[in-house]
Amino acid sequence: MDVDSQRIETLVERHDREHGVQEVRIPVPFGEIAGKWWGPRNVRPIVCLHGWQDNAGTFDTLIPLLPPHISFLALDTPGHGYSSRIPHGMSYQPMNVFYMLNFIMAEYGWRKISLMGHSMGSVLVYAYAAVFPTRVDLVVSLDALKPQVFPDSVMVSLMAELTPELVKADRRNQDRTEPPAYTYEEAIDRLYHGAVNSITREACPFLLQRNIRRSAKYPEKYYFSRDSRLKYGLGFLWSQAINLRLAQNLTMPFLFVKASDSPYWESKQYYDEAIEILRRDNAHFELQHVEGTHHVHLSHPERVAPAVTEFLRKYWQKDDDSEHTSSKL
Repeated sequence: MDVDSQRIETLVERHDREHGVQEVRIPVPFGEIAGKWWGPRNVRPIVCLHGWQDNAGTFDTLIPLLPPHISFLALDTPGHGYSSRIPHGMSYQPMNVFYMLNFIMAEYGWRKISLMGHSMGSVLVYAYAAVFPTRVDLVVSLDALKPQVFPDSVMVSLMAELTPELVKADRRNQDRTEPPAYTYEEAIDRLYHGAVNSITREACPFLLQRNIRRSAKYPEKYYFSRDSRLKYGLGFLWSQAINLRLAQNLTMPFLFVKASDSPYWESKQYYDEAIEILRRDNAHFELQHVEGTHHVHLSHPERVAPAVTEFLRKYWQKDDDSEHTSSKL
């Protein structure tokens, strides 16, 4: 390992050690879900879901600024980070995460679940909480709100373009073809530029830690280890009518934090329509704006933490499920 990668890796590991973070593994039928447990072990945690092709490290800088008596379980969703990939011949679907959350609730014996998400994770949280509103007691969403809506012609084109690429990626997995390898600094550069300046270079190691493996061909280099099939998913494919119907179910305490320099990834009209329903039907819905990019929670967590902390002080409470949580750790 080169000097720079050793220094950065030590930074991330030391950060976890100083904050008492525990690595956890949760069994699922196709392997295991990996996660990072922050805070007391006898408290049911807020389950945190990361963005597309990110991992549990996306919350590494934010969680230490949140109330220390509250626990957080940041997960690597399937195919990301240290979690297992789905079987060969399959594609990643949003409903995979629905099943994952249900498995986790059953594993720990929880009757309720608290959720925080960023980007893709926020979209998944929106959908899960709306489909299972009696199971979810609070929601924190960072920068993305709901499943995107695209014109029919765009969806048809995406299916035509992505399906053959998915097949190629699946074949590479079955052939155990190692992805391209990079030095650690090159991997930082690829992550930084790939995020289109959404992440500062200083924050990149927190995502990279769980996102690379040492190359077997080039021992001084690393490859990105997330499942390449993730690139070719299509999302929920829901209509705006379904998104708005789901919004009516989101009556639990709900904080949405929107970054000023981040896009909406769809017509802003669709976003505004959902916000209007949430404001109308949910007395506990809060919308907060912060200055920054899509990954502001990671690169500048001090801008996001005050809103999340105040929201949790109002709505979070320890419950009877804590006994089940403690017995599993």
